[in-house]
Amino acid sequence: MEAAPQLHNGDLIFQTSTSAQSRAIQLATHSPYSHCGILYRQGSEWRVYEAVQPVSDTPLNSWIARGAGNHFVVKRLRDAEQVLTPAVLRRLRAAGEQYRGKPYDLYFGWSDDRIYCSELLWKMYQQATGREIGQLQHLREFDLSHPAVQAKMKERYGSQLPLDELVISPVRMLESRELVTVIKR
Repeated sequence: MEAAPQLHNGDLIFQTSTSAQSRAIQLATHSPYSHCGILYRQGSEWRVYEAVQPVSDTPLNSWIARGAGNHFVVKRLRDAEQVLTPAVLRRLRAAGEQYRGKPYDLYFGWSDDRIYCSELLWKMYQQATGREIGQLQHLREFDLSHPAVQAKMKERYGSQLPLDELVISPVRMLESRELVTVIKR
């Protein structure tokens, strides 16, 4: 990838997923961004550690190709040069590794039994650095009015909507003041 020299370990990458639930996430959060991961260099290859089924890593080029229009945004901790020391990057990796192989959380619950994309990144950064990237919300704070969102919610939860569940959305992380934009394509 031509942008590779600009990338750093621990950068966050966002895209518009082409998954079945992506449209509902976009409508509920008023954002085109519905999936995210964290970048690591492994040998000479950049990989994206992400919560998919199951939590695992994907070659960067494959990850980008999975997104709508190959569009993506890379963000970095605003003070990464001071904060993301080699020791902190090791803690960040270790924080993520505890979730490797865990199933994807279709219900967007806050437990560690299952995990979704932005929850993985939020928890990794919080555990490794003490920083909270993005504002947690309750499910009730999302726009649940669109029929496509309502259909997805009914499919997942039936009539028992967990409106008080804590959730971190990709867009809340993307818009965090803790991050700066490195690449937007």
